Amino acid sequence: MDPHRTDTAPTPAPAAHATQPGAAAQPTPAIDRTIRPAADSPAEAEALLRLVLCAGPAAPRRALLTRSGGAQAALAAGEVVWRESGLDAAQRRALRAPPDEAWARGRDWLADPRHSLIGWHSPDYPALLRRIDAPPLALFVAGDATLLWHPAVAVVGSRGPSVGGMDNAAAFSRALARAGFCVVSGLAAGIDRAAHEAALAVTPGRTVAVLGTGPDVPYPRSHAALHARVRAAGVVVSEHPPGTGPLRSHFPSRNRIIAGLALGTLVVEAATRSGALITARLAAEAGREVFALPGSIHNPLARGCHRLIRDGAALVETPEEVVEALGPCAQALATELRARLCDGGRTLPTADLRPGLAAPSSAGVRTLDRPLAAPPDGGPADSPDHQRLWSALGHDPTDMDGLVLRTGLTAAALSSMLLAMELQGHVVVAHGRYTRRTPPSPSAPEGASQGT
Repeated sequence: MDPHRTDTAPTPAPAAHATQPGAAAQPTPAIDRTIRPAADSPAEAEALLRLVLCAGPAAPRRALLTRSGGAQAALAAGEVVWRESGLDAAQRRALRAPPDEAWARGRDWLADPRHSLIGWHSPDYPALLRRIDAPPLALFVAGDATLLWHPAVAVVGSRGPSVGGMDNAAAFSRALARAGFCVVSGLAAGIDRAAHEAALAVTPGRTVAVLGTGPDVPYPRSHAALHARVRAAGVVVSEHPPGTGPLRSHFPSRNRIIAGLALGTLVVEAATRSGALITARLAAEAGREVFALPGSIHNPLARGCHRLIRDGAALVETPEEVVEALGPCAQALATELRARLCDGGRTLPTADLRPGLAAPSSAGVRTLDRPLAAPPDGGPADSPDHQRLWSALGHDPTDMDGLVLRTGLTAAALSSMLLAMELQGHVVVAHGRYTRRTPPSPSAPEGASQGT
């Protein structure tokens, strides 16, 4: 039985785990809701791992994290606070004594510098994902975690598509990647694979693979090489701990993360009873755009798309239609990322990025690439680190190592700042090298080509 197949809608996913051994009960510490633990703190990551390794509903653990302000504080809070937060007896026992094998495996996985664990309480938690029903307690991330904040489109569909469906998935994914979007999919056979491979073929190709297994377990196994390529050039994400194998129940809940990370979901080919339709429904329920490609009335894999169109999904025939529809949402996400960087991650995101509430724009996502002479006033670029980076950037392409040497900043810090600058149209990246975007000539007529 294929664990991807499901004919019923998923219930809001119980995060498959959560945990950390408990400390003796003690008075609840005063809670500072503005200052958050460092996202890269090993002690905080290990505390969060213990919370994730505790089986049971995720909602009480999210409440515990919110109440405590961090994973270490949550574990130190003790039995009384755990009980008041809604953790049941089994969860409290697991907090006191986590499973040894899973704990050791998780710690070994976190030892890799390209691996991270981002909790619900962290300002680095993806802003769009935070807004769905039952967001994951935490995300195991292998690769470039900054891509989780990048404007993205989910491309989903059948695991056994037609040749035309594969061609369409590849063509749309390439075009979306070239337009600056990240392509999100589930690393499954068929449409998912075509979407990931097409995005990786673009420079720079950005893609996110959301797994229904642990972050270190490719599924299907034949996609191990693709898993490694996505991990190296993009990012692999899972809510399940390392070592978790494929379970039927994990894949419908995985779909909510695919929908939640994206500004919109594109369904290429899908039967009337398909996991792709679940992803589309979850996207619509989260207030995201849903797009569907029409097909032949004789193709059974087009019927799911036709059903979506009848139910209100946007019929699209070209990638440009998707780009134009999502441009305003991408601008709103870029604004929130700038705000998150400006305050140093001290506060959690609050802006609503639903398409209906986004700032209007008619220029599509390419409005994010408009050349500007200098970073905007009053934004994060006014910080000393951003000014240092801006001074280090020239009109000749510079790689990350060069920027590290010029600025004295870490690659992780530079990556976040460069992403924000790229989204705002100040920076161009090509072949792993960064350069300032050249402003247009004041005398250039509107619509004239704007070189870099």
